[in-house]
Amino acid sequence: MPAPTWDDRLRVRRRPAKNPAMYQSWQELLFLHWDFPIDEVQATLPPELKVDSWDGRAWIGVVPFWMRGIRPRGCPAVPGISNFLELNLRTYVHDDRGTPGVWFYSLDANQRLAVWAARRFFHLNYQYARMESCRDEQTGWTDYLSLRQGAKPESECRFRYRPAGTAAPAAPMSFEFFLVERYVLFARSAQGVLYTGTVVHEPYQVSPVELPQWSDALFPLQGLTQPNRPPVHAVMSRGVDVEVFGLVKHSR
Repeated sequence: MPAPTWDDRLRVRRRPAKNPAMYQSWQELLFLHWDFPIDEVQATLPPELKVDSWDGRAWIGVVPFWMRGIRPRGCPAVPGISNFLELNLRTYVHDDRGTPGVWFYSLDANQRLAVWAARRFFHLNYQYARMESCRDEQTGWTDYLSLRQGAKPESECRFRYRPAGTAAPAAPMSFEFFLVERYVLFARSAQGVLYTGTVVHEPYQVSPVELPQWSDALFPLQGLTQPNRPPVHAVMSRGVDVEVFGLVKHSR
C-alpha cells in the first residue's frame, strides 16, 4: 500500500459534490498523542488498512471534546439530544490508494441515543460513559471527566487544559498537520464490510496547551498497551463547525 503523499493529505480536505448527512460543532478539543511501534498498531487494524506513520512510528491519540448542535440535514438541533460530550481513542491509517484517515478504537459519549445511532448507522465503536465538563470563562481552564459504563473506577479519565499561546492553522507538511488535519474515517460493520466517511471543516486553529492533568486510561479498555508516560505531543483547539457526509462502502 503506497503511503499518502502530501497532495493526498490536501486532497481529502475537498468538499464532496453532494449534500452532507449531518451538521455538528466540535468545541474545546484536546489532542494528545503517544508513539508506538508500527507492528504493534498494525496488528490491531483491518487487513485493508495500513498504519500511517511519522518518523518511523505509529501514533495513537486521545481526544476529549464537546459535541454541540448535532442535527441531521433539514432538521433543527434538539435540546437534550444535540449537545453531549465525546472522548475518542484513535490511530492514523491509510488504504491501498493512499487515502489518509482515522481508525477509531473507541468513542465514548454521554448521550445514549447518539451512542445507539452511531453504532447502528456509522458502524463505530461508541460506548456510553458518565461524563462531565466545564470551562472557566475567566481563566480559560477546561475540566473534563469521563468514566465508561461498566469500567472500574481506576479507568476514570480526567483532563485539565487551557490554551498556552496563539492559535493558528497547522502548517502543511508539519507533524501537527499530520496528526490533526484528518477528514476521512474508516469503519467496519459487524459483517466485516469496510466503509469510509468524510467530514469537512475549516482547518483547526490549534495552540500550545497547559496540561496539568491528563489520562491514558482508555488504552487498556481497548486491549492496547497503556503508555504510562506523558503524551509526546499535545495541542488544543477552540473548535470548528463540521459537515458530516454519509458512509460509503470502501472499494479497492
